[in-house]
Amino acid sequence: MNQRLLPLVLCLVAGTAFAQGADIALGTQTFDRTQPVEVTADELSIDQASGQAVFDGNVLVVQGEVRLSAGKVTVEYSTEGTAPNGVSRLIASDGVTFVTPAEAIEAREATYSVADGTVRLSGDVILTQGQNAIAGETLTLDLNAGSGRMEGRVRTVFTPGGN
Repeated sequence: MNQRLLPLVLCLVAGTAFAQGADIALGTQTFDRTQPVEVTADELSIDQASGQAVFDGNVLVVQGEVRLSAGKVTVEYSTEGTAPNGVSRLIASDGVTFVTPAEAIEAREATYSVADGTVRLSGDVILTQGQNAIAGETLTLDLNAGSGRMEGRVRTVFTPGGN
C-alpha cells in the first residue's frame, strides 16, 4: 500500500471514516512556491486601483507541477513585494479542479495563498489519490508540508492493496 495513504487507512480502521474532520497526507515532494505562476483564460479584466485581475472562462493556472482550472479566477496582487511575482492570492470559482502529480481535487471554490502555500477548497470537495477517494465540505491544503485537512461530513472510499 502506498505509504502516504497509511495515516488515512489507520483513521478508517479506528472508526473515523465518517467523522467531522480528517487529516490527509499529500504527495511526497514539497511544493516550490517561488516558481512562476502562469494564467490563461478566455477573457482578462484588470483593475489597477484594487490590484486585481479577473480571468474569466476556461481558466488554467499553472505553477510548477501544480494546476488549477476553474470558470473564473481572481488574482490579487501584493503591494508589499513579499509574494512571488507580486501575486498574493488566487480565488477560483465556478467549478474548480486542482491537480498535483499525485492527487486530483474537485470543488466549487478555492482560495490559493501564494505566499504561504495554502489552498482552501470548499463545496462538495472530492480528493482522489489513485483508486482512493475522500470527500467533504472543506479541504485545507498545506502545499509546503504536503498535508491537508478535510472537514464537514467526511466520507472516504479506499481500495485495500491499491495505490
